[in-house]
Amino acid sequence: MQREEKNKLVSELNEKFKRARAAFIADYRGLKVGDITTLRKSLREVSVDLKIVKNTLAKIAIKDAPIAPLSEYFEGTTAVALSYTDPAAAAKILTQFSKDEPHLKLKAGILGERIIGLNEIKALSELPSREILLGKLLGTFKAAPANLAGVLSGMPRKFVYTLAAIKAKKG
Repeated sequence: MQREEKNKLVSELNEKFKRARAAFIADYRGLKVGDITTLRKSLREVSVDLKIVKNTLAKIAIKDAPIAPLSEYFEGTTAVALSYTDPAAAAKILTQFSKDEPHLKLKAGILGERIIGLNEIKALSELPSREILLGKLLGTFKAAPANLAGVLSGMPRKFVYTLAAIKAKKG
């Protein structure tokens, strides 16, 4: 690879690393090309790029990117999954694929600016989707006023029942 090509690749990687909301690093040694293609396709459906990178070029590209703390994990055969929208969806696909295909070994990830290990990646993969979480939040917001209205309408109702009971007793 010529120096110009390397510089272009490094700048493209740097731009993608800066844009990503989360990144996951995996060792793909032993995976067949067909398996990697299948994984790429399933990740692409949820706006995740899977890049097979040369470690030296990746270390250069992450120097001023938010995922710079992951530089120590760039050893051996390295694949980087960059999530631009929903980190939980990427974690779900990668975790499930690594269960089905033991040659894919997740090393670490970064969410925002925090490095996450395998346990945290697994926990992230078990989260419901963003839409479901937003729906639950909306339901919670909607329930509070409804409950308040129920409580407030209960006061006059009890007062009316009390008046009706007094009327029945006297009448």
